[in-house]
Amino acid sequence: MADEPLVLGIETSCDETGVGIVRGETLLVDAVASSVEEHARFGGVVPEIASRAHLEAMVPMIERACHGAGVALRDLDAIAVTSGPGLAGALLVGVASAKSLAVALSTPIYGVNHLAAHVAVDIVEHGPLPEPAVALLVSGGHSSLLLVPDVTHDVRALGSTMDDAAGEAFDKVARVLGLPFPGGPHVDRAARQGDRIAIDFPRALSTGRDLQRHRFDFSFSGLKTAVARWVEAKQRAGEPVPVADVAASFQEAVVDVLTRKALLACREHDVDHLLIGGGVAANSRLRALAQQRCDTAGVTLRVPRPGLCTDNGAMVAALGAQLLARGHGPSDLDLPTDSSMPVELVQA
Repeated sequence: MADEPLVLGIETSCDETGVGIVRGETLLVDAVASSVEEHARFGGVVPEIASRAHLEAMVPMIERACHGAGVALRDLDAIAVTSGPGLAGALLVGVASAKSLAVALSTPIYGVNHLAAHVAVDIVEHGPLPEPAVALLVSGGHSSLLLVPDVTHDVRALGSTMDDAAGEAFDKVARVLGLPFPGGPHVDRAARQGDRIAIDFPRALSTGRDLQRHRFDFSFSGLKTAVARWVEAKQRAGEPVPVADVAASFQEAVVDVLTRKALLACREHDVDHLLIGGGVAANSRLRALAQQRCDTAGVTLRVPRPGLCTDNGAMVAALGAQLLARGHGPSDLDLPTDSSMPVELVQA
């Protein structure tokens, strides 16, 4: 184990400052500082606030990670950092910090793709990834279906969101229902007390010509609007809004489409492993329905524990360790940030 690469990963694509340390395929520590409470009163992430929070948290998180792993910075074999996609200012804080460490320590630096890192983190949870695998990534900024023959250099986009991502829709519906930000956990909690079939909300791009034209794409904007109009109609009529039933019916519409298309991708690409990652992968109903449908289809489901689904430094370190172990050279020291970095570009 001692001869396996020791990699520190830095993640600052949104509102979490994550620093993780991985040795080979073993997670040693995952330290995260979130600024979500600072954004809650605005009902969404404010980029400038996120960037300032990263600046304040970076050094303490690096020190905390090294202490927790029982390693010194001089022991590192490489530093990995998210270079995109994400919020431009937030990414700059992480990449500048990683570059500073790389120069001071004379250590190679790997700029990596945030989405590919969400796939790679499952390695530290469940071992080597099957090749190929289908990955469903669902978060506040992304809803993507990927074919992953090799997470270090061959990641192919099958489909993505055409408007609101799943996590974004959760936040907006939570606001309509008077639930706190971030909406995902609160909608999930409310839905457990509700009826999933109480309201027949739409499933966009899932039937007929829409499915033919947008086979692996997602759209949740219309669903969000349908929920808002349903709630408004109840309020205009002076009737109480059944929050639990609305939450459960909305959530069922989202996870129904996500899992249906993910299993369709597995079947049409002859893949027998499905990986789910991203913040929405912590949703209890998504996990349950995905497991049910995978069992029926004979597909093995892999989902990291909830703490590794949200943005974290462990996922960046995990991808960096894979790149190093498979002989990929480091990034240039002048590596840029790219807020719209395509998923096919695994390493900057």
